Amino acid sequence: MTKQDRAVRTRLALIRSAAAQFEAHGYVRAGLARISAGAGVSSGALHFHFADKAAVAEAVEAAAARALREAAVRGHGGDGYALQRLVDVTHHVARLLCADVVVRAGLRLNVEGAVGRVRDLRLEWRECVQGLLAEAERRGELAVGVTPQRTSAVVLAATTGIEVLAREDHQWLARPSLTDLWQLLLPCLAAPRLAGAVDPAGSEPAGDQPVGGRPAGDQSAADRSAADRPVGSDPVVSDPLGRGPVARDGQAEAGRAGLALR
Repeated sequence: MTKQDRAVRTRLALIRSAAAQFEAHGYVRAGLARISAGAGVSSGALHFHFADKAAVAEAVEAAAARALREAAVRGHGGDGYALQRLVDVTHHVARLLCADVVVRAGLRLNVEGAVGRVRDLRLEWRECVQGLLAEAERRGELAVGVTPQRTSAVVLAATTGIEVLAREDHQWLARPSLTDLWQLLLPCLAAPRLAGAVDPAGSEPAGDQPVGGRPAGDQSAADRSAADRPVGSDPVVSDPLGRGPVARDGQAEAGRAGLALR
């Protein structure tokens, strides 16, 4: 392993360790000593990569934002009903939140505003939902009298509420919970011609990812976003709407609408 490889691995380990501390204790109570110990490195190694705790937190939040933007592309690209893609993207983000402590910690930091508001992940999620509902309206997928503006408020409130509840119990992010939500909403939202055509459980396989766990071999947000960055550099993050350089997830290039649950 080269020196560069070791440095990248150390940076990734620090981001993951910091995410675990931020998720468990919040920004204020998380300590640099515990972060470095969790990564199995010295305090000096931590300060080689990050100037202070704020810099570590920014790296965690940026990695989370990047992973969520990759998820957004799954909804805004491809064929099929826009309503189905909206359902699918909520399920995909729920799986991501279950599997990746970096994403969960990044969202918590963003809500707390602990490192300054460089990006607003709640705004990005709102833009994603509104964009898909506007597309559904253009395609005649919404029932008579249903508007993207009013509907987005309901979807945003429901999905944000689930994410907040899941901070204490990850079962809120399990597939049955979101399926129940969409079983209630879709009959009210969808045009009659779509009756039975949109699957509230999502059209993609759930996979074998356990609730609250991380499958072996999976990459965290930090792994995906930092693996190819120069040592000591900060993550390159798009503007708040996700219209800039972002990472790839092997299925789609995330460079369009941004996404994040609260």
